[in-house]
Amino acid sequence: MLIGHHVSAAGGAQNAPVNAHDLKCEVFQFFTRSPQGGPAPKLTPDIVAAFKAGNEKFGIPRTYVHTPYFINFASANPGLRKGSIEIVRGELDRSSLLGVTAVMTHLGSAKDMPEKQALGFVGQAVKTILKGYTGSALFLLENSAGSGSVIGDTLEELSTFIQAVPAAQRKKLGVCLDTCHAFASGYDLRTKPAVDAFLKKFDAVIGLQYLKLIHANDSMLGLGDHRDRHEHIGKGKIGLAGFKALCGHPKLKNLDLILETPHDGKHIKDIALLKKLRH
Repeated sequence: MLIGHHVSAAGGAQNAPVNAHDLKCEVFQFFTRSPQGGPAPKLTPDIVAAFKAGNEKFGIPRTYVHTPYFINFASANPGLRKGSIEIVRGELDRSSLLGVTAVMTHLGSAKDMPEKQALGFVGQAVKTILKGYTGSALFLLENSAGSGSVIGDTLEELSTFIQAVPAAQRKKLGVCLDTCHAFASGYDLRTKPAVDAFLKKFDAVIGLQYLKLIHANDSMLGLGDHRDRHEHIGKGKIGLAGFKALCGHPKLKNLDLILETPHDGKHIKDIALLKKLRH
């Protein structure tokens, strides 16, 4: 289990490794393009080489990319759905070029259509993205907090999307579990027994072999509140005991933990704290 944080890649992807090293990250997550929109900056051979050299220099074995926030596979607008599919597939190709381990994405919101139709659109989008994909970066579906009509807050929904993909392509697919989102969706993670029960349920519904990454975030708000509000580790409603159970769980020992806590100086302590909890 290696610990890291989402870091800035301002000025180019080649700057992300040094930013991660400065925070004492063992792994890291970043955006290859603006999360708010706009064209993706070109990944020149020099940028790719510098990114890989930086990771090698600082001994960072795995890196992760987060897709832009505007991705919506469940939009009623066919153009937005198509654009979301193209952008995510592009991020997988770009990440494979960089040697990134995995790309995770939010799935979108079903506010403009019946839920059943929206779930079908998301499953089809995941299937389309992976059709013919031969890159090295894994494609990870991130669970949501379930606010409003946001898709993907239950393990059952995530399982449906995975099952929509032909078996041969599922080896490229996985889940990124966000602890804050899971807690907000009603999955208790506050104690060791609760974590054990959740992982047992995950295995029964999805299969633990699909759990590829954890976003380790405490929650400002309570269990089942369906609000996505990240808090520093041990300062929120999940609490220190929950993260101690996660960090020490034998079934999670080979997974990386990426923090997405506020960049306010306290995030440096979050990294150090999780490193301490895993021992």
